[in-house]
Amino acid sequence: MTQIPIPKDIPLPLPLPEWLLVFILVFSFLLHILFINLMVGSSILTFWYELRGKKNNDYDRLAREIATTITVNKSLAVVLGVAPLLSINVLYTLHFYSSNTLTGNIWISIVPWVAVAFLLFYLHKYSWDRLADNKPLHLSILGAGVMSFLLIPFIFLTNINLMLFPEKWGEIQGFFDALTLPNVFPRYFHFVTACMAVTGLFLAWWFGRKKFRMEGRFENLTKAEIKKQMLNLALAATGLQFIFGPLLFLTLPAKGVTWGLFWVILAGATIAVIVLVQLWKILNKKTQIPGKRFYLVLVLFSFLVAFMGTGRHLYRENALKTHKKMMAERTAAHWEAVRKAHENLLLPEIETEKESAFPGQDIFQTNCAVCHAATTRLVGPPMTEASEVYQNDISGLKQWIKKPGRKRLDYPVMTGFPQFTDQQLTDVANYVLEEKWN
Repeated sequence: MTQIPIPKDIPLPLPLPEWLLVFILVFSFLLHILFINLMVGSSILTFWYELRGKKNNDYDRLAREIATTITVNKSLAVVLGVAPLLSINVLYTLHFYSSNTLTGNIWISIVPWVAVAFLLFYLHKYSWDRLADNKPLHLSILGAGVMSFLLIPFIFLTNINLMLFPEKWGEIQGFFDALTLPNVFPRYFHFVTACMAVTGLFLAWWFGRKKFRMEGRFENLTKAEIKKQMLNLALAATGLQFIFGPLLFLTLPAKGVTWGLFWVILAGATIAVIVLVQLWKILNKKTQIPGKRFYLVLVLFSFLVAFMGTGRHLYRENALKTHKKMMAERTAAHWEAVRKAHENLLLPEIETEKESAFPGQDIFQTNCAVCHAATTRLVGPPMTEASEVYQNDISGLKQWIKKPGRKRLDYPVMTGFPQFTDQQLTDVANYVLEEKWN
């Protein structure tokens, strides 16, 4: 069995209380993922309706209306992604860094992929009229953009998923190895269906607004038909969550599953059932959109998303709890070993009640001993070498201490002490030359 890698943590305090960082992470991530859902879902629907628009101009116009929302949602998704990215780097520094390293070039490729995807959608948006007679090319541009939007979250989810399993780090040799973890694809399908559910609700509201005028935009397609299609999409996608949700839960390793997580998931599933019932009633009773029942669905859906985000964080904490404890123990042991090694390398302790043998001894221990030991190399060379080099040259040693340069390429440049008085320089130089270092 591969030994679990346990890196040493970075010994820096958190910039904010941990509970506040956790809140920022969960809340900002939910806002970020909302616009990611809208961006991905709208791009898929734009492609679908533009493809249908080859036979029905109304669907081509509908695709164009949906496309107008993509670039705005894309920009909001990018801006709102900064906070969760920074938060997860602070709270899970080494876990996130380790998964980034293991997925390697594919992870880094997210940056150019995002740039390419954005350029493709801008090209698609602003070439609609110019390429009206060349739909295959226009659809190809859109298709490449949609594939990019689907690929980027897939890479991200695979990477985030890998950070939860330190016991697998020794076996993973790259991105494609990370795909072999059992819950990668269920998690991704769960994400895609969530994109379609959120987008369906959003577009039902978007086209249902009083400000949205149908006049002059469509020939036969009515506002009621558009809203019905979008609500049917939201209903179907939410229903599919009852397939991919349990599949995701069952493929999660048991190490992160607790009763607390189970009750959070159960609460989310209960709300999802209520959402389905309300959507069914809206569709069958032709309730006004937007209206009271529709806004109730939005509120319930918001609670559903909140429970999902909370459950995600609970699983992450539970899954990494043991590893984080082991990291803390190793970090403490490492720094204790560093402290002991440092003490052993420094000059022997002098009894405080004894008067210093040389006036420069206190100056040396305060300013020099952190970098120079008696017979062992620390940051700088041992004192046995320095005393031998300047054995008959106290003035040269004083000048070196005051304003050192570089003598050896394998040592860093020494920090000078121009603030020392001539007497202090004389005292510390005498101490270096007259002390028995061996």
